[in-house]
Parts: sequence; C-alpha cells; structure tokens
Amino acid sequence: MASPGYGKRDAPDQRPRTNHDFAHLPPREAAVAAYIDRLPSGADISVKTLAKHLPYGQCALRTALNNLRQAGHLRRGREHLTGTGSQLWITRTWFTRTARGDDWWAAFTRGDVPQKHAEAEAQAEEPHRRPTRSRAFILLAALGRTAPALSLSQRDCAALAPLVGEWFERGANEESVRHALTAGLPTPVHSPAALIRRRLTDKLPPEPAAVRAPLRMLECAKCGVPGRAEALAGGVCGECRGEAPPRPTSPLPASAIHSRAADIRVAMSRRREESRT
Repeated sequence: MASPGYGKRDAPDQRPRTNHDFAHLPPREAAVAAYIDRLPSGADISVKTLAKHLPYGQCALRTALNNLRQAGHLRRGREHLTGTGSQLWITRTWFTRTARGDDWWAAFTRGDVPQKHAEAEAQAEEPHRRPTRSRAFILLAALGRTAPALSLSQRDCAALAPLVGEWFERGANEESVRHALTAGLPTPVHSPAALIRRRLTDKLPPEPAAVRAPLRMLECAKCGVPGRAEALAGGVCGECRGEAPPRPTSPLPASAIHSRAADIRVAMSRRREESRT
C-alpha cells in the first residue's frame, strides 16, 4: 500500500468486472491492467513497486503504463480535498477498467460524471444479455433466510428493489437495511411485501448533506506540468505532442489606436459633408 492519501484511486462510472475487460490491449498491457484493476484503493502502483510483483522490468512497465494512459485507462493529476482547511494539493493516479476518452476525463475533473452511465451503456451494448440482479434485488431475495416470514416472490423483489436502491443512494448499507426490515416483526406477517414497502418508506433515512466535489487537475504524462483536461489530449500536453505554442495576443500600441481613431473621424466628417450636398 502507498502512504495514506496516495496510491491508486478507482475512477467512477465503471462497468462490472468481466474476463474480457482488457482484450483490446496487447498481452503485456492487458496483464498489467488486470493486475492494477484488482488492487485495492490506495495500493502503490509506482513502477518500482509493480516491478517487484510483475515479471517485467521498470522500463517495460513505464512503457506499459504510458500505453494504458493512451488507451484511456489511466490518468495522473492533482486533487485538493475541499473542507480540509489546507491548501495542499495531493498527487493522484486514477485507474478505470473501462477505457475513457478525453471528454470523459475532462468531465471527471469537473466532478460531473454520471455514476450510473456505465451500467446503462453496458446494457445498451448487450441487449440480449441476461440482466444481472442488483444489490437491492439480492438483499430482498435473501430476506427469507434471515426472517422466513419475509420471504418474497421474484415479482415482489423486482417491485421493491427501487425503494431499497434509494436507501443505498442515501448511504445505507446492506446490514442497516436488513435490520430496518426484520427488527420487531409482528406475528403473524400477513403481507410481507406490504410490510416491507411500508418500512422502506417510513424509515427512509434523510438525504446526506451535500458534499462539494474535490478540485482536480490532470498532469501531462511526459513533462508532469498540470493543466486543463481539455488541453491534455491523451493525457499529454500540446508542447509534448510537438504542437507549436499559441501566439501571444498583444494589445495594439497607443499610436496605432490614435491613428485608427483619426481615420474614423475623417471618414465620418466626409459623410456628413456629402449628406449636406
């Protein structure tokens, strides 16, 4: 693991893990990406540390990480955590198993990436795939094991899952939802689905206080200079890509402004004279 506050950070909006997440990459890059993907948040993914655990040298790993950056799986940058009272910017390395383009990374730095986009995107690409069961559905289907009186049908689970999903969106975990649904049950339970619906509605926790998104900026993968994500195509700044720097736009000198104003006044006076004649 890296020092506290550093190391790998999982980017949001990722698809569920499969055995083919990195099939589009060369074998070496696919192996490195699969290894990093399974590391926990905060793990040290520096070249030196990866070289101790993978059968590649530091030079090969450095090239592999650059290739992962070009493919949209990796970005390095800086982040300032709001509400800390400190002006310190922390170095971050973000990883996503779902390859992302420059527009997505730019939205990520602004903090406006939709969290549910990846799941909808995966379903759109595989319309014939058997739908996976959500966290909420699995919790409801398993209630009968804890409290037999709350055994639900598949139809009931599908109908109540959105209510459980709202609990999850407000920060509740499986254990807190399960306790709210099973504690102090009446005897007998005449309608499990109606009772669960009532409890999910009446005991819904309050919405969490709004948390400001942290300030982020990305760094050029070659020179390390921070910049706007829109200017770092493929994670590399324009200068490192060999682009000519933009010409500075200097204001006109005062003499040119006075000369231009004089020409305008002469033209206006001529028009007035012509209109009189």
